[in-house]
Amino acid sequence: MQITWKKVTGVGLFVVLIGYLVSVWWSIEPDTLTPQQLTATEKNVVGYATTTSLILTVETLLDKQGGWLSNDVMPPSIFMDNMPAFEYGALEQVRDLALIMRKEFSRSQSQSAADKDLSEAQAKLNIDHTSWLVPSAESEYRDGVKLLKLYRARMMDTNNQDAQFYARADNLNEWLKEVQKRLGSMSQRLSASVGQERLNTDLAGDNAARQSTPNLASHQVKTSWWKIDDVFYESRGASWALLNFMRAVEVDFADVLKKKNAEVSLKQIIRELEATQQTVWSPVVLNGSGFGLVANHSLVMANYVSRANAAVIDLTNLLSQG
Repeated sequence: MQITWKKVTGVGLFVVLIGYLVSVWWSIEPDTLTPQQLTATEKNVVGYATTTSLILTVETLLDKQGGWLSNDVMPPSIFMDNMPAFEYGALEQVRDLALIMRKEFSRSQSQSAADKDLSEAQAKLNIDHTSWLVPSAESEYRDGVKLLKLYRARMMDTNNQDAQFYARADNLNEWLKEVQKRLGSMSQRLSASVGQERLNTDLAGDNAARQSTPNLASHQVKTSWWKIDDVFYESRGASWALLNFMRAVEVDFADVLKKKNAEVSLKQIIRELEATQQTVWSPVVLNGSGFGLVANHSLVMANYVSRANAAVIDLTNLLSQG
């Protein structure tokens, strides 16, 4: 049988087409969690919704089409960057919540001992997301999920007083402070898609403040053209995970929010985060400048993220009031 260049080219194009279709299928983003998934229990146990949202968010990332793609070293995954960026953004939110659960939600006071399962789970979730040898990222994250499920089971056991979840305003505020920092950073990076001259405000508000090395009075900030879509999808993934967690907080901290008359503030955060998950109809992330003819998807996302961050700040202020 004679092999011709025409046949080789045809086979090559067919393989590329199949790889492209697979990558498109694997790039479909997962749905957000529903309230029913967060309250599917006969017992109304405080902490169930938040813990379940963390478990299901990690499981969804691992079990979606294509599985965990960030550490794949074979085609077509190695050529994909949007979904790995989505995964990393969501993972950052997962790590923040796991840390706060270990440090705040599961502890009654600063001198109390940290929960063993939560401590081990948090360590498992902090492995490098690109690790593919032993241990692989997927195996460590699944071990972390198992430990979270053990904590949840102990928490729901009325005969076990060791595992607790404390829904207090000060605990919730500690997590919201982390959320503020993440959203603020996301907004800045998204806005830098068009590039702008930014004034140095690092030491504003304190004449006695000092820093290690001096900075320029202003500097040019612009996201690399090659990184614009990565920043966009990383922000989209972070917003997706944060939306799952906010819906859970609405359940577990209902009494706290009602006492502070802050239910509407949380609903506003959820509404802005829902807007970040609208369908992207364009095949590519566009980066138009200013009020030009071409849209700028990063600036649209930055708008929703900034509004969500403003709502988080308002909620933090409400919770801090007596």
